[in-house]
Amino acid sequence: MFKYNPLDCLPSSAELPDSDDTPVDNELQILIPNLLLAILAAIWQSRDDWFFGINMGIYHTPNQGAIVPDGFLSLGVERFVGENGRSSYVLWEEDGIPPILALEVVSQTYNGEYEQKKIDYAELGILYYVIYAPTRLRRKRQRLEVYRLVEGQYILLSGDQIWMPEIGLGIGRERGTYQGMTREWLFWYDEQGQRYLTPEEANFQQQQQLEQTQQQLQELLTKLQQKGIDPNTL
Repeated sequence: MFKYNPLDCLPSSAELPDSDDTPVDNELQILIPNLLLAILAAIWQSRDDWFFGINMGIYHTPNQGAIVPDGFLSLGVERFVGENGRSSYVLWEEDGIPPILALEVVSQTYNGEYEQKKIDYAELGILYYVIYAPTRLRRKRQRLEVYRLVEGQYILLSGDQIWMPEIGLGIGRERGTYQGMTREWLFWYDEQGQRYLTPEEANFQQQQQLEQTQQQLQELLTKLQQKGIDPNTL
């Protein structure tokens, strides 16, 4: 007997537009999500149950257009899908799992981050909504605002660093260096409030540790030679 599967009639991600074609007007709208992704790729390199999308369309229902955050994080989904990866994030291809976090970086062109997008993301069921305004253009708004979805409404959480137990990470703002640019960035934090390093910072730290180890080894060899001991005979 033929069984009808309604999912077979839904368009695939390959058939849907992958963004809203709205150009970014601030470089930070790309750099900030990319930094968060780069840090995740390092600290979660052994995990394959997460995905971080950047300027990618999210499709909730087939008869509505895509919602395109500057960045979003999903848990409980495949890290990589095929050799070419995702072209968009389609809920009916992701077992109905919505992103757990959405990020908007406020640019010179205001785009409803504090009003309409809060409604859109709440309807999607996104647990955390993060708004970062690098230049804090609007009065009475914090530079970083993190909201948590409670009974269908977003509640603003207090603080410049917010722990998110459902994700196992905190998010906050702090000065650091990424791609040679030293400024305030968004970072992930551990439960103790220690921020995770940027790739540049991690490489610099490893280089320092290597140089320190080499220096200690050279000092040891010098001491052995001063005592008349040939290190090659040890």
